[in-house]
Amino acid sequence: MSHSVVIGGAGFVGSWLVEEILKNPKSRITIIDNLVSSEKWNISTDKRVNFIEGSATSFSTFDKIVGSIDYIYQLSCYHGNQSSIVNPLEDFDNSLKTTLVTLEWVKHNCPATRIIYSSAGCAVAEKTWDTPVPVDEIDMTSLIQDSPYSISKIGGEMYCLFYARRFDLDIVRVRFQNVFGPREILGAGVWRGTENTIWRNVIPTFIWKAIHGNEIEIFGDATRDFVYVEDVALGVKLASQRGKSGDVYNIATGVETSIHYLANHILMMVDSPSDLIVKTRRSWDHSGRRFASTKKSREILGFEATTTVNEGLKRTVDWTMQNLDLIAKTIAKHL
Repeated sequence: MSHSVVIGGAGFVGSWLVEEILKNPKSRITIIDNLVSSEKWNISTDKRVNFIEGSATSFSTFDKIVGSIDYIYQLSCYHGNQSSIVNPLEDFDNSLKTTLVTLEWVKHNCPATRIIYSSAGCAVAEKTWDTPVPVDEIDMTSLIQDSPYSISKIGGEMYCLFYARRFDLDIVRVRFQNVFGPREILGAGVWRGTENTIWRNVIPTFIWKAIHGNEIEIFGDATRDFVYVEDVALGVKLASQRGKSGDVYNIATGVETSIHYLANHILMMVDSPSDLIVKTRRSWDHSGRRFASTKKSREILGFEATTTVNEGLKRTVDWTMQNLDLIAKTIAKHL
């Protein structure tokens, strides 16, 4: 059987990737997760899945893996820009350090294993509030970044390229845009120093607040490339199968969607009385508008996101309505 290790497999994206890999009946998976920003509910109960609770910053965690390894997916991160700004050392431990330890462990223990590293499109996108152009898979970026989160992501790519060239490791990089969908649980994991431990990304936050009639805040006239999580999981798997070693691929829709549109559409979907409050942009956020090019991933990986934003929003709203009590308990543990 093919054996995949998913670091961060209890997380939002990781749980969907695990499900995607398991579609192959000849696959088995080891999940490594320290549950800092995830919950055990997201861990697959499939008998082919083994869960190791621990940090990927320690060789001893990796040493618990049983058997040879075909793929290692490095999805670990310290969730969220604002949490990383408050706790840059925690961001380092849960993001950049996990990447470096993974590379070192693979170098010494299973150098033929293919590594798939998840980066972030925000790290290479032009920092602009003007009309953006599609961001290609460039290997250059500004030294000025908006958060330790993006610094860790692009730093991880630099380490990946170094280990690929210096030690001939087989590494494929993917750059996520703004992923959304079911299983992104508000309040998942441990307290990370700010209210953004609860209010994670805009879509789950907007949906929860719209359902409960709370005010919804928008900071500036921002846009993003919102890509549905099930599409992302497929894109990552295709990158593992078809990606060229040392190369990088956008996992995106190529569509620019405004935050303002999202908020209004969610309010309409749940027939919410919530007030929409538009504020000036946050002082740290210089990435006002962006979206990614999909040409390379479409031509080389055969990947194309098929879920529209509206379709994805409906599925996410439906999942949220079905899990209100579960989400409420997760939020409550931080209050």
